[in-house]
Amino acid sequence: MEQLGTTWLFPLLLLLPPTTNGEENLWISSGCGQPILKDKVNERIVGGKNARERAWPWQASLRRSRAHICGATLISPSWVLTAAHCFDLPIKVSEFQIVLGELQLFSSPGHSISSSVSKVILHPEFSVGDSSIDDIALLKLARPLYFTPWILPVCLPEANNLLPLNLTCFVTGWGNVMEGVQLSRPYHLQEAKLPLISAKECNKILNNDLHKVTNKMICAGYMKGGVDACQGDSGGPLVCSDMGSWFLVGIVSWGIGCAQPRKPGVYTLVSAYGDWIQREVSEVQLGSYNITVRNDADIHGPHLTSILLLLWGLATHC
Repeated sequence: MEQLGTTWLFPLLLLLPPTTNGEENLWISSGCGQPILKDKVNERIVGGKNARERAWPWQASLRRSRAHICGATLISPSWVLTAAHCFDLPIKVSEFQIVLGELQLFSSPGHSISSSVSKVILHPEFSVGDSSIDDIALLKLARPLYFTPWILPVCLPEANNLLPLNLTCFVTGWGNVMEGVQLSRPYHLQEAKLPLISAKECNKILNNDLHKVTNKMICAGYMKGGVDACQGDSGGPLVCSDMGSWFLVGIVSWGIGCAQPRKPGVYTLVSAYGDWIQREVSEVQLGSYNITVRNDADIHGPHLTSILLLLWGLATHC
């Protein structure tokens, strides 16, 4: 085929839309656990309702062979936390992916990221035989990501520092909306407001000899039931607001049914594992800290690098 040359390439570049609003506006400062919303209204939809866009930017979907199996939570550019019981042994790392930035499952918006998993670290004391104990796992992304208004890390509480029980807390996920009833299309992320219940008090309420709530767990729920995490939410975040930031207090772990009266959900208490997390992953910080966010919320049009590569390929291979 006749070579077209590259002279025609430069006039086309003049037609491309701008890719940023200026380099000086490209990066902004923020903090962990601080959503960058489109407006300043911080009201939440309570009781198992649709979540707002960018309200929970640390929420991740853990997928096995592209199917959603659990929730997960972004805690650094390279790592997410989830529940250890989301994995069967032996683990085939190549089967798993992490998706961030989706409000609706499988919608694949332009700002979402799908990453393969390069490493899975289960807590050494976790046992498949009793999956309620030490139900926590670290997952490493194949490559580090940069933060955007849609993808941000949550704050982790200081090691062994239990936040007050009267905090405002939410659980989020794409799990079942009732026992045996899956979330319907378009699989919109759900959120629900829940009060915390101490492990000691929760043991009294559940009165269950098969599974005890230990001091490395925390419960959340209402005595009348009606609001709870369920199948498919496992591994996802229970976050509480403190001093203007959201902290990952719990990881969805286990429960007796879903949203039954006097059956609060049980969560892995993240603060009990702060030392273990930092031993395994030195880059992870505890407490509040500042981050830099790529502010491409208002960037429109195709990515310039992708277009240049496409046009160059056409020019050299036609």
